[in-house]
Amino acid sequence: MAIPSPLIDRLRGVVPVLGWGRRYDRADLPSDLGAGLTVGAMLVPQAMAYALLAGLPPEVGLYAATIPVLVYAFFGTSRQLAVGPVAIVSLMTASALAPLVDEGTAGYLAAAALLAFMVGVVHLILGLGRLGFLVNFLSHSVLVGFTAAAALIIGFSQVKHLIGVAIPRGEFFETAGELVRHLADAHSLTLAIGLGSVAILLGLKRWAERVPGALVVVVATTVASVLFDFEDRGVKVVGHIPDSLPAFGLPDFDGSLITSLATTAVIITVVGFMESIAVAKVYARRHRYDISANQELIGLGVANLTSGLFGGYPVTGGFSRTAVNDTAGARTPLASIVTAAVVVLTIALFTPLLTQLPNAALGAIIVVAVAGLFDGAEIRRIARVKPTDLISLSVAFVATLVLGIEIGIGVAVAASLAVVFARMATPHYAVLGRVPDTTTWRNIARFPEVERVAGLRVIRIDASLSFANASFFKKLLLSEAASADEVPGQPRCLVLDASGVNDIDATGIEALREADLELADRGISLHLADAKGPVRDVLWRAGLWAELGERAHATTEEAVVAILGERPSPCDPSQHRRTGTDERG
Repeated sequence: MAIPSPLIDRLRGVVPVLGWGRRYDRADLPSDLGAGLTVGAMLVPQAMAYALLAGLPPEVGLYAATIPVLVYAFFGTSRQLAVGPVAIVSLMTASALAPLVDEGTAGYLAAAALLAFMVGVVHLILGLGRLGFLVNFLSHSVLVGFTAAAALIIGFSQVKHLIGVAIPRGEFFETAGELVRHLADAHSLTLAIGLGSVAILLGLKRWAERVPGALVVVVATTVASVLFDFEDRGVKVVGHIPDSLPAFGLPDFDGSLITSLATTAVIITVVGFMESIAVAKVYARRHRYDISANQELIGLGVANLTSGLFGGYPVTGGFSRTAVNDTAGARTPLASIVTAAVVVLTIALFTPLLTQLPNAALGAIIVVAVAGLFDGAEIRRIARVKPTDLISLSVAFVATLVLGIEIGIGVAVAASLAVVFARMATPHYAVLGRVPDTTTWRNIARFPEVERVAGLRVIRIDASLSFANASFFKKLLLSEAASADEVPGQPRCLVLDASGVNDIDATGIEALREADLELADRGISLHLADAKGPVRDVLWRAGLWAELGERAHATTEEAVVAILGERPSPCDPSQHRRTGTDERG
């Protein structure tokens, strides 16, 4: 029996591979293969390094870079996004698990898998509920500040591996203080390996960007470790890595642990998705195709679910690997399928070769990778474009350093919302004048040549009128009306240009009505001009449109013409209670 076409279209929307897989162009195969192999070579050492950052054994990072990567290729809509372990999510995982479970225990591994599963559930709830817009509460400036602080936290957390000194995990300033106190105890050979690895990574990044620097460092330091017996000389190495592929198993659904990890699961979802969708949109615009934010949530959700089911930890899309994926020629998600295959082959065949890999090399890979997260150029751009955004950026940065990841991001979001409400409470407004020989009215502060009329004040509000700014709005009308010059024989009127008002609520209606009555008591007439249809509808239902009557005008110019005498007594406050026409326009 044939499947109905609408059902097929629906399935393709939920499982995009059913669409692009059927129409795959074989001409893209060489590019996808090359990109998949390149990113796979990059992902193997990165996954191991990020697992170390999360307080997990290296193989857990490899598990998180197999089935989840494959699943995202089936369910995601981005053709270039490279999914897997990333630095920030790894740090957040460690921060969440360390106070709850002892690192290095089976319980820690189980908790990491449970957290991945929970992150997947949150992603799916948001995606299936079409709630992707909620992540917009984390503004770009907040994300930049948070990411910069996270980069410092991550970098300092890895210095202990570069110098070969054991330092307990703690808050940023505790870690920094411990590092300063133990610098003199640095293990010279470990320090040499760490600094040498950093130098190789930076050199290749600058002069041979297409060369997978992380892979070069892993191979070089492992070979050197075997040849010169680094482990016997006091250098800490990765040690035994299981060569078994990830096995399926449900996480241990511990009720108390789920409660403790719930907030972190939401935060990881928001932060991870913001990072993922940001980079996905960049390459979607570059290659001229569309991505679905809600479907991306579903794709990342299924990826995290499978990571939890196959012994991994939370994953998301990464900036650096996605850039490499695109540069290497990825045209479709097939490149990610090839990447997953590379990691699977590494686990099955090559993990015994990595037992002598120095931890210092993995620490160097992380330090260099997160250095780019501290984006000084973007901070300067924000300061130049919108200086007030530095408030939320700075709050996010300081709060994350001082209070830690979870509390810091919560404070940062609250600061971001506070800035939004502050802007809503004191919206922009302008006093207007007529451009000579036209019917156009413009801001007198920006157009000094405009003409003004004695006894007449024209103002424009550039915001929706709501409970947040109703008090400011009323005070503004009264104060601006008081500025109207009283000239004998000239009307005393205030014209409200409502062209910038997109909406008005009940509180805004009452503020407008109260201002109208108080102005009438002062002998000043309030006129309304250029109100949008939705605003007129609310005014009508509230009865205020009828109360305004002939003082409601289609345009500011029409209001001024009426006030200046071409209609009978439009500024006579005694006429305010007349009943207006039923025409709302």
